[in-house]
Amino acid sequence: MALTREQMAQRVAREMQDGFYVNLGIGIPTLVANYIPDGMEVMLQSENGLLGMGPFPTEDTIDADMINAGKQTVTARIGASIFSSAESFAMIRGGHVDLTVLGAFEVDVQGNIASWMIPGKLVKGMGGAMDLVAGAENIIVIMTHASKDGESKLLSQCSLPLTGANCIKRVLTDLAYLEIENGAFVLKERAPGVSVEEIVSKTAGKLIVPDHVPEMHFQ
Repeated sequence: MALTREQMAQRVAREMQDGFYVNLGIGIPTLVANYIPDGMEVMLQSENGLLGMGPFPTEDTIDADMINAGKQTVTARIGASIFSSAESFAMIRGGHVDLTVLGAFEVDVQGNIASWMIPGKLVKGMGGAMDLVAGAENIIVIMTHASKDGESKLLSQCSLPLTGANCIKRVLTDLAYLEIENGAFVLKERAPGVSVEEIVSKTAGKLIVPDHVPEMHFQ
């Protein structure tokens, strides 16, 4: 069965390392804040000027003025810092973010990402996505494997306007964890109960399938 949003966030949280500065994009990536392993020191950054985000608040800890870039209420951990968005983007553009987790509409075998607009639909603008893909060496895209109509989002070539080119190396979908190498998706892990055949059928871009593809495990 396909991963839930929470399971996707749990799986990405395993990629964290002690001492990392991490930017979480809008959407599913924000849930990763709830699953940082106990005892691990990770500083979560938001483009609007918060370094040191904690988990989402409970009803009795909500502060309406404490929000992330997606305007969701968040908490601040001990040692957090609040500063201007200009300083926040200087941190991103200066390459000081160790890991970026982004949502996307499409990713292709060349590591291109389309995440900011669908032609004909109203959009607010690029936001911080272009800065994030340009300033980060280590990016994980987290998204559904296919659209609601069943169309693959893992393509030979992105059809939507690009956010960044040749910048994505890892993708986690609700069906699989994949890496991009030499113009192909390489299947590394599959969601519990999801067959390799289903992943193959829903991947439009070139896909390399190793002899053994382990299932992800969740507690």
